[in-house]
Amino acid sequence: MKITVFSGSHKGREGNTLIMVEEFLKGAEEAGAETENIVLTEKNIRYCRGRFECWLKTPGVCTIHDDMDDLLPKFMASDIVVFACPVYFDNVPSVMKNFIERLAPALLPHFEEDDRGEYRHAKRYEKYPKFAVISNAGLPEKANFEVESLFFRRLTRAFHTELIAEIYRGEGEVFRGQKNIMLKPLIGKYKKLLKSAGKEIVENHRLSEKVAEDLEKPIVPPSLYIKFGNEEWDKLIKEYQKDEK
Repeated sequence: MKITVFSGSHKGREGNTLIMVEEFLKGAEEAGAETENIVLTEKNIRYCRGRFECWLKTPGVCTIHDDMDDLLPKFMASDIVVFACPVYFDNVPSVMKNFIERLAPALLPHFEEDDRGEYRHAKRYEKYPKFAVISNAGLPEKANFEVESLFFRRLTRAFHTELIAEIYRGEGEVFRGQKNIMLKPLIGKYKKLLKSAGKEIVENHRLSEKVAEDLEKPIVPPSLYIKFGNEEWDKLIKEYQKDEK
């Protein structure tokens, strides 16, 4: 089984999402999967021009030649694709959206009706990878992922496939406190859950109810997270203002 993660954080390898991805992939690898984590900020991916040339002029092939020449085949060759990104202004970051728009050659221009009576673009290929999502947000509530969740559910429908897991982590900034003596065991417990999730996705193509429920539980009480988060922001603001003087 091949699992490919497309990591779409503007922070690249320094983001909190990458911490989640690494633990998830450890579990997937222990279960026997071949894995790859592709950091999109390290790739040259130009914007889609919206000219439909990949449907008309060169069917199935984009006329923009950049790193998508390699990434689209990797996408299609995967059994499971994981979209990993933080929440930016209630949705996916632009680096992730740009990558997704360049997946258009994998579909046909023609319209067809789905089993709900809605229309979408038809398949170019018989089989598409299954999808999973890993995401974090700086704010604590699960409501911060509502738009992103709907986006990936609609994307799953567009690609004629199945969304087998959504892992959303509020309180994302707790990962910055991995060396904190109080936070370390709490973060460690959550990391074990991510490894379990990786194993279950490989073995069962879904998350068990228990692991799914445990992944949604707060790592620290939200009130404390907000309190210490605001204190940290005040500290950073003072440091920047001091540097400017």
